[in-house]
Amino acid sequence: MRRAFLGCFVMMLVAAPSPARAELVFFASGRSLSIRSHRFDAGSLVLELRGGGEVVCDPSMIAKIAPDEVPYPEDAAPAPLAAEPAVPYGDIIDAVAAEQQVDVRLVRAVIRTESAYRPTARSRKGAMGLMQIMPGTARRYEVADPYDPRANIEAGVKHLKALLARYPLKLALAAYNAGEAAVQRFGGVPPYAETRDYVSAILSRVGGTSR
Repeated sequence: MRRAFLGCFVMMLVAAPSPARAELVFFASGRSLSIRSHRFDAGSLVLELRGGGEVVCDPSMIAKIAPDEVPYPEDAAPAPLAAEPAVPYGDIIDAVAAEQQVDVRLVRAVIRTESAYRPTARSRKGAMGLMQIMPGTARRYEVADPYDPRANIEAGVKHLKALLARYPLKLALAAYNAGEAAVQRFGGVPPYAETRDYVSAILSRVGGTSR
């Protein structure tokens, strides 16, 4: 390959994008090279390389240039990005999270962990709906129907936001699950297996951050 480039001056300049015209350059030495395109400039032949940059050669070194019909990875159409999986009540979650300026990933993780997106979920302790709000939380945020998805999400996100304003993320989640009194009593995440598993599950779903 080195012989093929004798007399050539390699210019390591990234060329401006040009229409894809894959070509095969046949050198007088018998070598060949696949390029993106070529052009003449002041009596020299400029070869645009597939990987970027250009090679300037004397035209006498080239026997012929022909179309390259072999497909290359960079010529293939990019694969479409995978769409983010849709979640139930996604539009409501996105809107309320934006209104309250709470990370939507966190809201989704809480709902998934609390109710698995079941609006009629009810716990043995009386927590209700998608975000499993307690009766006291429902009263605080004037929720008439705690099983109404939007009302439930609004109250749950507002409650979560209030906790985040008081505690670091880990303790806010612990308070959401076990109550603020338990967090204050133990000076941190309460030693309840349910609460610790709850906090760990949500943190893993939002990237493991501790804030």
